[in-house]
Amino acid sequence: MFKFNKMMKLILFNLMMIFNLQFKNFKFFSTNYLIIIMLINMLLFNFNKKFNNIFYFYSMDYISFYLIMLTNWILMLSILSNFIKLKLNMMKLFMMTMLIMNFFLNMFFMSMNLYMFYIYFEITLIPILFLIMGWGNQINRIQATMYMLFYTLFGSFPLFFFINYIYINFNSSSMFMNFLFNYNLNVNLLIYLMMLMAFLIKMPMYFMHLWLPKAHVEAPISGSMILAGIMLKLGSYGILRLIFNFSLLKFNNYFLILSMMGSLYASLVCLNQIDMKIIVAYSSIVHMSMMLSSLMTLNMWMLKSSMILMLAHGLCASSMFFNVNLIYERTQSRNMMINKGLINISPILSMMWFLTYANNFSSPPSLNLISEIFLINSLMIWSKMISMILITIMFLNTCFSIYIYSKTQHGNININMNNFNFINIREIYINFMHWIPLNIMFLMINLI
Repeated sequence: MFKFNKMMKLILFNLMMIFNLQFKNFKFFSTNYLIIIMLINMLLFNFNKKFNNIFYFYSMDYISFYLIMLTNWILMLSILSNFIKLKLNMMKLFMMTMLIMNFFLNMFFMSMNLYMFYIYFEITLIPILFLIMGWGNQINRIQATMYMLFYTLFGSFPLFFFINYIYINFNSSSMFMNFLFNYNLNVNLLIYLMMLMAFLIKMPMYFMHLWLPKAHVEAPISGSMILAGIMLKLGSYGILRLIFNFSLLKFNNYFLILSMMGSLYASLVCLNQIDMKIIVAYSSIVHMSMMLSSLMTLNMWMLKSSMILMLAHGLCASSMFFNVNLIYERTQSRNMMINKGLINISPILSMMWFLTYANNFSSPPSLNLISEIFLINSLMIWSKMISMILITIMFLNTCFSIYIYSKTQHGNININMNNFNFINIREIYINFMHWIPLNIMFLMINLI
């Protein structure tokens, strides 16, 4: 008797839910669908094995499992954050876009074939372009989508040629053949750039980051949450899968220094901005550049630090963008010179801002703290000479987090804030659904 394997059941369930959008109660559907997906993932995953259901195209290990959980969690919260403001005739189109994106992202994290990996890496760009173009508020969204499209395409074509090169020379496109590539791949600078350029742009590495602030500023809140919480993790996940050759270290050293300096420059840029969304976008560049530096060291601390930082940054950055959007919806401005004294108007909103931005500069007991401790270990093993750069980046990270919090929550109240709407239970729920796993997973760090 023919039996579907567990992985195929999960894929078919995703597809079934995408094409079954004839529900009358969209709110029930949006809040419960992704929770069901997460529960199914947890039930199907076998924690006693390194890989769960190994096949040629799809499989799942610990890295894939936690990133799929993060994807479903952030997508559920992003649907809730943007859902109330949609017109009735746009609800079905929005839900279809989000569910297709969820399917593509899940397939990307489960892909164990390099060609399937590349296809899902590229195709996830289409739903986020629809989100920015369809639900963005300003005319500059066209320029932002063009930046994102051409930056990503420019980096991804060399990756496609690299995958073809691997297939022609080794007659395999499976990621499980990494041990073969490790000893037989003749690495030069051209092959190195072909392999990593797409992921360096997607993370993004500093000097290749100009598309990110533009995309964040023009995107709706659901688009910003997905970009910061999930899409940036595609680059780091790809580097984790493909950096397998220790002869790469001769090139990694240069990119490690570049990304460390880029993180330092991005921290200084954050202290020179007054647009809250741009500060949060550059904050993502700071953290992802530090994670890239850790990835380039190729030691065991690198694997742990990058895995935990992906989860921590996904939850924390998504929460920061959501909090900025709460103020933008009420005052129609992201300028910190206009939004002042909010602690006098809504203390509970100010408390949620404090909890979020305290996590951003690695206060205990958040995942950010553990991830940065591991990250510092991996970089200090590589070289103790960069300790002063690390200390400076940590200090500036704390400075701009306190800067954005104190500028918005303290000071004289703007006279135009007399009609400031109070925060509702949905917004409190979304905030705490970011904050609770970010701090509770601190107690379950042995599972990662």
